[in-house]
Amino acid sequence: MEQKTKSEKITRVVLITISVLFVFLMLVMPLASVIVNSLKKGFAFYMESLGTKTVISALQVTLLATVVALVVNTIFGLFASWLLTKFSFRGKQLLATLIDIPFSISPVIAGLAFIMTFGRMGWAAPFVDRLNAMWGTDIKIVFALPGVCLATIFVTFPFISREIIPVLNAQGKDEEEAAALMGAKGFSIFRRITLPHIKWALIYGMILCTARALGEFGAVNALSKTRGKTFTLPLEIDALYLAGSADAITAAFAVSSLLVIIAIIVLILRNIFEHKDTKNKNAR
Repeated sequence: MEQKTKSEKITRVVLITISVLFVFLMLVMPLASVIVNSLKKGFAFYMESLGTKTVISALQVTLLATVVALVVNTIFGLFASWLLTKFSFRGKQLLATLIDIPFSISPVIAGLAFIMTFGRMGWAAPFVDRLNAMWGTDIKIVFALPGVCLATIFVTFPFISREIIPVLNAQGKDEEEAAALMGAKGFSIFRRITLPHIKWALIYGMILCTARALGEFGAVNALSKTRGKTFTLPLEIDALYLAGSADAITAAFAVSSLLVIIAIIVLILRNIFEHKDTKNKNAR
């Protein structure tokens, strides 16, 4: 028995050591090197790199696309989750499968799909042209901000609904049905019964959606064209690094550190809400 306990301790120590080394080598060291290299030419150069017109524009485009994707996917995630868990209908499994498509398709392919849909040769191009002629506008989807937002929405599509659906499945329908029998209306049932149950899952999904939107590269790269207008932060980092000069590479690391800092903040928020969610479940 004593030998077995000693063997378990050794196994635990070995597994912990391997895990810590792996995380340190694969995550901590690369991220730390980004911070160190971003400050290679001093703090003044670091701030100057973050204050250029192209970086500020990329930050604005990134935040715009993230906010748009977050709003759209939050609304869709709530509706889709409610539909898939509270109603039975033909094609239910198909809808659930379609929601997961962004998990299995390369973002680059998604970007190309949007080009083939809204580009000059796309089937939707004549409709966009008619709207522009009718309203006197110059709306563009591909190689413009709407395309960047569409690409970001696509890659972050499943995150919120996939956090809410398991919670609603575990909750069941009994409480809502009882409230409906007592005369409660649909929105009142959602606000007073359903929303409190899914609150932490919704917030957690929104955080994951935000984190994914901030770092998207492939789909946005296919639909973005002009540096300083439609480039996001990941594209700006790529452009700076490919410039090849020592200053440009250091500036690329500086801009990368901005994404690292945002990612750390998002990670901290995620852990806080995850802890609150676990605490709330244990309190029940």
